[in-house]
Amino acid sequence: MSLWIVAGLALSYLTLLAAKAFLALHVARRETRAPASTGAGVTIAQPILSGDPRLASVLAENLRELPDAQFLWLVDEDDPVAQTVGRELAARHPDVRIDVQVCPPPPEGINPKLWKLDLARPAIREAVLLVLDDDTRMPAATLGALLHALEDHQLATSLPGYLDDGRSPSRLLAQFVDNNAALLYLPLLPFLPPPTINGMAYALRTAFLDQLGGFAPLLRSLTDDLAVAEQVLAAGGRIFQSARPHWVETTVRDGRHYVQLMHRWFLFALLLLRKQRLGLRVLISVLGALPSLLLGALLVAAGLAWSVPAAGVLLGCLALRACGLVALQRILYGRALHAPFSSLLSELGQPLHLLHAVVWRRIIWRTRHYRVYDDRRFETVR
Repeated sequence: MSLWIVAGLALSYLTLLAAKAFLALHVARRETRAPASTGAGVTIAQPILSGDPRLASVLAENLRELPDAQFLWLVDEDDPVAQTVGRELAARHPDVRIDVQVCPPPPEGINPKLWKLDLARPAIREAVLLVLDDDTRMPAATLGALLHALEDHQLATSLPGYLDDGRSPSRLLAQFVDNNAALLYLPLLPFLPPPTINGMAYALRTAFLDQLGGFAPLLRSLTDDLAVAEQVLAAGGRIFQSARPHWVETTVRDGRHYVQLMHRWFLFALLLLRKQRLGLRVLISVLGALPSLLLGALLVAAGLAWSVPAAGVLLGCLALRACGLVALQRILYGRALHAPFSSLLSELGQPLHLLHAVVWRRIIWRTRHYRVYDDRRFETVR
C-alpha cells in the first residue's frame, strides 16, 4: 500500500506540472511575433538604490541594448553612490539620453518606488513609459513584443528570468523564479485576464498613464505592481502578459538576504490573494502552492516506505521534473536555467517561506524596514 501512495503522489505531482507546462506553452505559441525595438519612442524610468555590486553593469547593458530610449534614473538624495553610478554612466554614453533625477525621501506611509515614479512624470518625453527595476535588463526583442501588445492593450508586462552569480543563495533565488514564473503567470491566461503584473518590467502609454492620474493615486500602496494592475483594470484597461523574458540580476549576499527577499515576495503574494475572489484564490493556490506540498509529501512517503521500487518511483519523478523544466526553459528563455539540487531545495522550501510570511509582518526592502498591516497601511520601523 505504501508503494501505491508513493506512486500516487508522484503521478499527481507530474500531472499538475505537465498541465501547467502545456498551458504555458500554449500561451507562448499563440503570442504574435513582433520586431525588436531599440527603444525609439520609449522612456525607461528606473527607481535606483545602490548596494548591489552589479548595478552599474546592469544599467550599462540596457544602454547598449536600447540606445534610442530616453532613460530616467531616479535616485535618492541621500544615496551618493547611486548618483555617482548614474552620472559616470551618463558621461560614458553621451549619445544616449540619460537624465539622473535626484529625489527627496518619501513621506511616511508612501511607497518609495511609486514616489520616485510620480516625481518623474514631468520628465517623461516619449509616448510609451517602460518601468524597469534597477536589477532588470530588457532585451530588444522583448521590448518589441511589449510595444506590439500596446496596440490593443493598455499595459504589457514580460516574464522574469533570473541569472544567478554562481553562489548558493543567489542560485536558490534564481531557481525559485526560473522554475515558477512561467508556470504561475501563463497557465491562467487561457481562462482569465492577468490579476496582477510583474513589477520588475512593464510598459504603458504615457497618455493612458495621464488618464489614470499618474502614479499619485497609488502612493500609499505597498505592492506597487498590484496597485498599478488594479488601477488599469478599474479604468477598463486590458493587461497583456508576454511570454518573452526580461533578465534580472540581483546579488544575494548570503542566506539571510535570501530569506529576506523570499519573505517579502511571499508576503506580497498573500496581499494579492487577499484581494481576489474565492475561486481565483483557490486556483492560484493550486498553481503556486500545491506542487511543492505534493513534492514534499512524496519525499516523506518514499522515505517511510523505502524500498527499491519506491526509490525508483522517486528518482523517476525527479528526473521527469528536471527534464520538463529544462525543456520549458529552453523554449521560453532560449536557454536551460535549471540547477537540479538548488531547484529541488527551492521548491521544498516554499511552504516554509509561506508560513514565515503568514506569521511575520515585517519586511526588509533594501535599506528600508516596514511593518505591514495591509496593502495600504504600512509604517517604517527604522
